[in-house]
Parts: sequence; structure tokens; C-alpha cells
Amino acid sequence: MTEPQEKIIVFRSYDTIVEANLAKTKLDAYGIPCFLTDEHLTNLYPIQNAIFPGARLHIFERDADEVRSLLEEGIELKDITCSKCGSDYYESIPAWRKMYFSLLMLLELSPSTTEPKDYHCKNCGNYF
Repeated sequence: MTEPQEKIIVFRSYDTIVEANLAKTKLDAYGIPCFLTDEHLTNLYPIQNAIFPGARLHIFERDADEVRSLLEEGIELKDITCSKCGSDYYESIPAWRKMYFSLLMLLELSPSTTEPKDYHCKNCGNYF
């Protein structure tokens, strides 16, 4: 009689290969088996949608709780505040949008000469 196979699930999709590989490296360090798929498509199509979901991290379903606790360690949302008003009411700017503005700056089509920011304050509108 054969043993039932363990179920592999997609734990999370990432906007960039760097984010996905950081998560995979951390899980590898803790001895949790995992693998990535679609990392090359993420470079070609930086906008996530139903067809291109981003770089996907796969794990065994039995490890989901442990993976969740390991990957959620780190920067607390309360540690990040707006540099202008000090508010913690902000949103993260998607990777595709940062790439788009970087490309516009490179082509000199954008009036902005500053680097794309990571967060947008919903309180005062500041990008930081």
C-alpha cells in the first residue's frame, strides 16, 4: 500500500524575484523545504494579475503555520512612519509602479528627478 502524498501549496506571490528569494533563503536556513516558480516571468511582466501572479513560493501545507510566523517576523508596521507628518497611516507602493517611474526618469519623460519611494502617506499625501 502506498502512503498518501503531502499537499504542496502556493504560500505567497511576490512582486520581485529579490523578495521571493529572500523568503526562500530564510526558509532554507530553517530547514523548511520550499521552491519558487514563475520567477523569470516576474522579470518579463512586472505587473501582477491573474495571468502573471508574480514569483510564487511553494511549501508543504503542513508547514504553513511555521512559515507564516517566520516570514512575518521583522519590521513591524508601527516602526514605519511618514517622514513629513509622522503618521503610520500609509500604503506600500507596488513594485510595478516603481519600475514604471524609474523607466520614465531614465527616458527623461517624467518631471520628477527623485528616486521612486516605497510608501505613500494616506494622511498628508507624502511619498517616502
